[in-house]
Amino acid sequence: QVQLIESGGGLVQAGGSLRLSCAASGRSFSVYGMGWFRQAPGKERNFVSAIRWSDSRTFYAESVKGRFTISRDNVKNMVYLQMNNLKAEDTAVYYCGVRQYLGGGYYYADENNYENWGQGTQVTVSS
Repeated sequence: QVQLIESGGGLVQAGGSLRLSCAASGRSFSVYGMGWFRQAPGKERNFVSAIRWSDSRTFYAESVKGRFTISRDNVKNMVYLQMNNLKAEDTAVYYCGVRQYLGGGYYYADENNYENWGQGTQVTVSS
């Protein structure tokens, strides 16, 4: 089973930047895609960004397009989320998820498509 560990969260002022990291570990695992979701207090978990492993195609929620960039490092089994021009509404716990099953389609914005999740990392943006 794949284990995911997120890091890089913290407190930042509005307009600032943070870079989140997600480290994947396990024995000989496959990856169809990896995604970032976030959950603000009292709200449901929502899609932020995802990357498909086969062609590195990236996907973003409308609210973060132009500000966030997802990337990966195949050798290190890492996924990153560079977050620029942060806003107060970006405040949330950010979770990294992995979709391992290679069959079917990759519904990247649906959290049910991901088999494993990290513990989350808190991002707080002060206005």
